Amino acid sequence: MNYFAVFLPMKDEEKSKQYRTEHLSYLEEKVKEGKIFAKGRFVDGTGGLVIYQANRLEQVEEMVKKDPYVITGARDYEIHEWEMSR
Repeated sequence: MNYFAVFLPMKDEEKSKQYRTEHLSYLEEKVKEGKIFAKGRFVDGTGGLVIYQANRLEQVEEMVKKDPYVITGARDYEIHEWEMSR
């Protein structure tokens, strides 16, 4: 299993507020499925970060494209494979 950091930079603050509940519900569903390692917002209001767990980049991109924030244009996204070090 690989980790993928997904940056969700703010595109439209009003849409972000409007679709926040749907976005959080979607992420909670992915947490229950074991597909999210960590998630959270940036305290400066510029967006958020979700670290997905998947075998391939394509799997993550498919999930991200179903996020209500991305569907509605509230947020953009950028995916990077992430290697955790301790």
